[in-house]
Amino acid sequence: MFRRDAIAAWGGAELEKAAMKCSELATQIERLQPDALPRDVARLSLLLNNAHASTDAFTQDGLLLDAWRQAGLCLQFASDQHAAMSQELDDLANLEAEGFSPEALETLLRAIRVQSQLIQLYLGQGGQPS
Repeated sequence: MFRRDAIAAWGGAELEKAAMKCSELATQIERLQPDALPRDVARLSLLLNNAHASTDAFTQDGLLLDAWRQAGLCLQFASDQHAAMSQELDDLANLEAEGFSPEALETLLRAIRVQSQLIQLYLGQGGQPS
């Protein structure tokens, strides 16, 4: 968590105001999903902030609920895709060097694509898992 003096040094009131909005969004997510772990609340806050130009509309419960569900599904899909890809990579790592085939190369390329999509998702660059 940022200290107030660090926030002031980086951009003053704008950064502090944004931090408040993020904490308010986290509070609203916790209200929607009371059993959520803090890291899951943080992930969903990040995804919602990245996916929407403004979170001001989230003061209306219906809009927040829809966006929260969409972000949750996107995160779950990306997590499932990553887990499946990790298993394929583990299987690939157990192959002998002479067992490396064109299919193994395709697996590596898919793994790179999945990792890229996850990074884009968290950075807010429009990467949607496919």
